Amino acid sequence: MSDEQSVLVVGGGIAGIQASLDLAEQGYKVHLVERQASIGGKMALLDKTFPTMDCAVCIFSPKMIEVSRHPNVNILTYSEVDEISGKAGDFNVKVLRKARYVDEETCNGCDDCTAVCTVNLPVEYEMGIGQRKAIYRMFPQAVPNIFTIDKRGLAPCRDTCPAGMNVQGYVALIREGKHKEALELMRADQPFPSVCGRVCFHPCELECERKNLDEPIAIRSLKRFATDYEEKYGADPVEPVELTHNERIAIIGSGPAGLTAAHDLIKKGYPVTIYESMPKPGGMLMYGIPSYRLPKDILDQEIKRITDLGVEIKTGVTFGKDITQESLTGEGYKAILMAIGAWESRTLQMEGENLPGVIQALDLLKDLNLGKEPKLSGKVAIVGGGNVAIDAARSSLRLGAEEVTILYRRSRPEMPAFEEDIVRAVHEGIKLELLVNPTRFIEGDGKVKAVECIRMELGEPDESGRRRPVPIPGSEFTLDVDTAILAIGQIIDRESVPKDLDVNRNNTIIADKLTKETNKPNVFACGDIVLGPASVIEAIAGGQEAAESIHRYIQGMDLKEGRDYPVVKAKDIPMDGFEVAARAQMPELDPYKSLENFNETELGFTEEQAILEAQRCLSCGGCSECHECEKVCDKGAIDHDITDEILELNVESIILATGLEPLDPSPIKEYGYGRFKNVISALELERMITATGCTTGELLRPSDMKHPHHITFIQCVGSRTFTDGYPYCSSVCCMHATKEAMLAIDHAPGTEVTIFYTDIRAFGKDFRDFVNRAIDEYGIKYVRAKPSEIREDPDTKSLSFWYEDTITGEITEMKTDLLVLSTALAPTEANPELAQTLGVEVDEYGFFVSSDAIVSPLSTTKEGIYMCGYSQGPKDIPDTIAEASGAAAMVGSITSDGEEARK
Repeated sequence: MSDEQSVLVVGGGIAGIQASLDLAEQGYKVHLVERQASIGGKMALLDKTFPTMDCAVCIFSPKMIEVSRHPNVNILTYSEVDEISGKAGDFNVKVLRKARYVDEETCNGCDDCTAVCTVNLPVEYEMGIGQRKAIYRMFPQAVPNIFTIDKRGLAPCRDTCPAGMNVQGYVALIREGKHKEALELMRADQPFPSVCGRVCFHPCELECERKNLDEPIAIRSLKRFATDYEEKYGADPVEPVELTHNERIAIIGSGPAGLTAAHDLIKKGYPVTIYESMPKPGGMLMYGIPSYRLPKDILDQEIKRITDLGVEIKTGVTFGKDITQESLTGEGYKAILMAIGAWESRTLQMEGENLPGVIQALDLLKDLNLGKEPKLSGKVAIVGGGNVAIDAARSSLRLGAEEVTILYRRSRPEMPAFEEDIVRAVHEGIKLELLVNPTRFIEGDGKVKAVECIRMELGEPDESGRRRPVPIPGSEFTLDVDTAILAIGQIIDRESVPKDLDVNRNNTIIADKLTKETNKPNVFACGDIVLGPASVIEAIAGGQEAAESIHRYIQGMDLKEGRDYPVVKAKDIPMDGFEVAARAQMPELDPYKSLENFNETELGFTEEQAILEAQRCLSCGGCSECHECEKVCDKGAIDHDITDEILELNVESIILATGLEPLDPSPIKEYGYGRFKNVISALELERMITATGCTTGELLRPSDMKHPHHITFIQCVGSRTFTDGYPYCSSVCCMHATKEAMLAIDHAPGTEVTIFYTDIRAFGKDFRDFVNRAIDEYGIKYVRAKPSEIREDPDTKSLSFWYEDTITGEITEMKTDLLVLSTALAPTEANPELAQTLGVEVDEYGFFVSSDAIVSPLSTTKEGIYMCGYSQGPKDIPDTIAEASGAAAMVGSITSDGEEARK
């Protein structure tokens, strides 16, 4: 036989294995492709085989070992057929090998990785009963005996974060009590976890899938907890970075954007200098946010970590006055990053705005953070509804104001401030005067004494998507004030922008959205000077992107290549197994006591609170990429950067052995599957009574893990019906239920078992004797009936239903401890797509169709492609094995004929 002759076998169950062994023994090179991480198929799930009650593993394991060791068999697990061309005798097949993120040549199956994995997922091999880790092998005897990391796409929280923080990763580490490691993971993404744990507007929580069950995870509070934990128990010292590049970089502005860019660039080995006009670094974090939200010592610590790396910060240096773009270039800076904040305040352009007592909120907050502590008294009105307005209002109370009122021209839902801060402001006694707009400030004794307002109503949405406020004629009124504080927005100071940089009409620099390039090749820009007033996390994200672009620019690399790639998002997030649990509430100072000073009002989670809250995470993305497994893998087999690959094969023939899937009985509502814990499927029971299964062979009720006294089977669930399933008989269910009933009694003597059936179909040798043995020796009761809707006792979790015996006509109520559904068996869901790829036909149920069911039942509708086992119709294991050998024989005869023809 020619060395080039090879065959592709699709499906690694008993049919695929048998066909592969037969072909390999004939001298063919066999490529065995299996979608799962191990070969084995559904037979690997079984405890015993009927009617002989032989050990399934004892029969099956030798075949798995034999096929894995055969020199002519190339096993390609975690793979699937992607494309095919050519014809019989000369097929070109492209096989997609999905990334395992574990090197197959290096992994020795030691299992150390699972001990430290932070993610628990349902065990598919155990039919969803029990849990496995995100790094796993399907079962102890898996072939190949290597691990796979289950990545299901980017979790919504991580996908939504502008800075791409690995939210699921640090939440998983906190859940495991690895708080230090959680903080390390945060800092791998960005340098301000303590800041973001306090002032981030947490868009991640808005997209948290947990909201579809109860409430989103308190992600921001968990981030804060990890940083508090470090503060309590001490941080490791920061070592300076060894500089590996000579090119110097200048950054203008030390807000979150500039500091993040500096952090990332020095970590890449570049010398970085930041120029800051204010006395201290931090930008709006330092001067625009009150200490009761962001204590300045916390900010100082995070900035010190950046300077400890080697970043130089020069304060009191104003761009455009003390330094210029030209002077920096002349000093030898290879690149310049403009990261100046929006420090100017918008004005109302109305009468009386320049009166004494009318001040800007930014000026108030800046003076406060500079230590000047301006004094306020009497009545204060705040104009605006954003975060700065809320900060100014809450600060005013702490500065001595007796009464503070926020005037906002829209309704409460349209307020752009963080909702939790609005709630706190109201709890502290601040009044909200909504749907109100100032029209002029009124003078008295040389200063403002009142503000005239008009009431508003909401009209059509404007460009922001919010409903436009419209004045109500004749609704004017006057509000007495001692101080009016304007908080209506921030703008860029044109003097802070180099004159040769292109700007928008609002003076923001025009920069590429991805690369942050300006019209000057060595000048980049990010943060507020590009976006306008934005959030802290958006500024951090801009700093990250700018740092990467500057690095590429200096190294002469393409600034865009590989960065704007499509993201694979997690989908079909499972909620099974998660109970409704309330979101943890952040402990806070008493609202009235908090007004005595500017101490932080949020107190932070306790460790117990944090761990319980982290346990609410659904692990949407599968693997959390916490990298703990990498730390314990002595072989270095784990590589999260492994990607999918396409393998091209030339084969003469193809055998389809794609196997079966049990029907999901959840849509058949009357049986309560998925609603009642003690309603399970037959394959779930199989795993319970298997020694290697989820309960190590002990028969237990899922609701209370106690032995059931009575078990009821319902046959033909979703089969032999034209509704809720398939009209055909699944062939093996009657014998499978009989086998399981006998095993259940073997495992728990004295258990009563009843099987409800349509009719008993005993197709094979000794099958009828098998049923008679179940009746005579085990006392199993067979009832020809279909039960009515299942009910559950809320206290005992026992089940009950009525049924009519169709032989006697008697109507009876039955109570049972455990209900087992013998569900229909169907071809795999992938069959129709695979059929389209291969150019063969499937029937309406997904079974592959024969070109001539009488003359050539194992041939598909395309020459050179054959089928066997459950992929072409319901059958038991002996018939499956026989068909697999038959398909292999057909390959041999056809190929042999082809060789003779070529000769």
